Amino acid sequence: MVAVAVLLASAAVAGHVSSPVASAARAPRVAKSPRAPVCPLSSRARPAIETLTNEDDPVDQPRKRAWEASLGGMEAARPSVRARLAGWPARAVVDPSTLPADDRAFLARVAADTWRGLAALTDRENGLPVDHVRLAAGAADTTAGADVGDYTSITNVGLHLAAVVAARELDLVTEADAVAAITRILDTLERLETHAGFYFNYYDTTSLERSSNFLSFVDTSWLTTGLIVTRMSFPVLGARCSRLIDRMHYDFFYDARRREISHGYYVHRRTRSRYDYGVLYTEARLGVLLGIGKGEVPEDAWFEMVRTYPADCAGQTATPRGVRRQTVRGHAVAYGYYEWGGVRFVPSWGGSMFEALMPALVLDEQRWAPLSLGANDVAHATVQRRYATETLAHPVWGMSPSSIPTTDGYGEYGVPVLGTRGYAPGAVTPHAAALALLATPQEAVADLRALAARFPVYGEYGYYDAVDPRSGAVARTYLALDQSLLFLAVADYLKPHCLQERFASDPIVRRALPVIADERFFD
Repeated sequence: MVAVAVLLASAAVAGHVSSPVASAARAPRVAKSPRAPVCPLSSRARPAIETLTNEDDPVDQPRKRAWEASLGGMEAARPSVRARLAGWPARAVVDPSTLPADDRAFLARVAADTWRGLAALTDRENGLPVDHVRLAAGAADTTAGADVGDYTSITNVGLHLAAVVAARELDLVTEADAVAAITRILDTLERLETHAGFYFNYYDTTSLERSSNFLSFVDTSWLTTGLIVTRMSFPVLGARCSRLIDRMHYDFFYDARRREISHGYYVHRRTRSRYDYGVLYTEARLGVLLGIGKGEVPEDAWFEMVRTYPADCAGQTATPRGVRRQTVRGHAVAYGYYEWGGVRFVPSWGGSMFEALMPALVLDEQRWAPLSLGANDVAHATVQRRYATETLAHPVWGMSPSSIPTTDGYGEYGVPVLGTRGYAPGAVTPHAAALALLATPQEAVADLRALAARFPVYGEYGYYDAVDPRSGAVARTYLALDQSLLFLAVADYLKPHCLQERFASDPIVRRALPVIADERFFD
């Protein structure tokens, strides 16, 4: 879904390489003592975290090389890459005074502009969203020095499927056009190389060759999520979506010995990643629920993920309070919370907004888990705002991994007190502000308005990816991932729970919902 460094930092380091495939042992209905968690910040584990690199080896793409060669080489082919897109922005910056004064009309404008960008920055032949389009800083000509990242992740694809559904819900496309767009994507998915029913993490959007050896658990879960939302929205596409969902058996990622979910599997090495998802409150929680709902991962996997690490796990950003044990659905669970500024919360790994609220795009946690995940969502959005505006004295807030405004890179940003480890603060990204619509909507709308009013961060296709609130530098990048997050959050606000209700009505999700209903994080 995101850069490999972000994925690996999202969970406890297990420090092992497990066997390639383990079958899912069903959890007995008696209370199990929780396994003593490996402290990911111990002196033994910390060097492994701090030196994480992309473990995926390069993948040869002969079709792409041949295509580029036919056009005179990689650089000579760049205009042809851009020409494959369905559209291109004509203006770099929109005058913020032209944005509507009424909040609902303002968000409707944001949704419409963002959707036009999501639809435009796709390959016109196969329907896949390109990973990013980066415009040159300060250039009036949007084509001068522009870069197109003509590859995509399966998270991008899954979120794009959900975005088409959301666009139909907001009457931005007709039903016939929505079905046609999704059909084109499904046609493409059925042509892509897979392994054991799973899609690789990345594919080239020009040649459709895979560009990764890695099968990512969390990215698989977001592709599955997009297929679920699609089949619950367009019955005519249900059978095709179901075939793709059914062939992805989630026990592939489950380590029965450790009772945890692996980050993924390296096909060329025939081994799992050395890292597991050990922290509950990250974006990975949605995928664990899907595995449980499919009957392929036991409930153990949910309750084995830590809410907080023990107090003697050195290196945490805070000392857990309210430490206690409770039995939930026959599972013994250790609880605790952090506290900052009078707000109690269960931490994520890095303190970023997407870890906290990305699952809530489709999972109505305030409805189905009001005393645990739902309350925690509000707490994280609240601390995000207060930390940025009070501690850092920023005029805007919302930190999450995003583009770096001063370079072409990608950075891990968060509110450090919200994370077990805690990313450093830095750029503010509009997608984080939009995600807060799911928890603190009034404050989120005000933040989105402030971003557009104070910084040249709003383009023809909606918000660019990030701004440095200290210098005013803007990353003129449209990232498919972040634009989709923003659009889906706004859609769920404008048409309340439209995606969440579709998702909750699916049989897989209905089977999993009882797992999250009874927890109480702060008793």
